[in-house]
Amino acid sequence: QVQLVESGGGLVQPGGSLTLSCVASGFTFSRYTMSWYRQAPGKERERVASISTRGFTTIHQDSVKDRFTISRDNAKKTVYLQMHSLKPGDTAVYRCKALDSGSEYWGQGTQVTVSS
Repeated sequence: QVQLVESGGGLVQPGGSLTLSCVASGFTFSRYTMSWYRQAPGKERERVASISTRGFTTIHQDSVKDRFTISRDNAKKTVYLQMHSLKPGDTAVYRCKALDSGSEYWGQGTQVTVSS
């Protein structure tokens, strides 16, 4: 069956770094645009970054540009989110999403907490 499994979250101090991973199975990963979303308590879910099927095009939300980088490895069926210079405002549950013209899949999420 279709699965998206995120990992790499945790507790980090402000200014620290984390790399999130999302491993896919059960569908043709290379055909899907992949995205990372996040949702903080009491806030709406927001898109953090997206990457095209072959990785040639990426989009990053303004608030994370120059700090976060999305990438993918189609051979490993994995999408990554490298996060640097983390701020308390980055605290949220981070989820990956796979999207093509007819299907949309979501992972369960991984918690990122930025706190001293």
